[in-house]
Amino acid sequence: MAEAEIRHIVFDIGKVLIHYDPNLPFSRIIPDAEERAWFFANVCTHDWNLEQDRGRTWDEAEALLLADHPEREEQIRAFRRHWHEMVPHAYEESVALMLGFIEEGRDVTMLTNFASDTFRQAQEIFPFLKVPRGVTVSGDIGLIKPQREIYETHVKSFGLDPAHTLFIDDAPANVEGAKAAGWHAVLFTDPAALRVDLATYGLLKTEEMPQA
Repeated sequence: MAEAEIRHIVFDIGKVLIHYDPNLPFSRIIPDAEERAWFFANVCTHDWNLEQDRGRTWDEAEALLLADHPEREEQIRAFRRHWHEMVPHAYEESVALMLGFIEEGRDVTMLTNFASDTFRQAQEIFPFLKVPRGVTVSGDIGLIKPQREIYETHVKSFGLDPAHTLFIDDAPANVEGAKAAGWHAVLFTDPAALRVDLATYGLLKTEEMPQA
């Protein structure tokens, strides 16, 4: 068992609590796989989308791409228009763990790289995102994981003690960012592995441990 007493549990959202995959609507919008791969590599790229997570508006984001790719207007605008299709379902086991901690009276918050407006849309699709004590959304504050400042902002906002905080995220860089800020952190790969990690911190009861 880990020596630290965990008093605060912080969940990432995308690919930890809810699924995210831009290919879901775009397999219909751009049926050709090779063309679709080109589009995501050269037009609506990961780095372009990340700036919305940092706070850039969708109007600004679309205008930038339209200036260089006017012939792709419908596809560019489809990214935001069909965003809801990119988050088709929750990871029920992860959600159950999070809600179980809240029911036990543990302190649970969320820290996420998310555009402001799509996060509010996600809360309407998945009401459990309104249940934890609070959330830090990167798009609201202009900071993004793994910047140290976003972890420090979350600590100040919710009165956390970093040495007694456990963070769960699917991105190695974000896990390392949390550790650099003095937090405990584990890499999410699947719910079974998460249960093992949580057990090492004494956060699961014996009957909740994975069976061999």
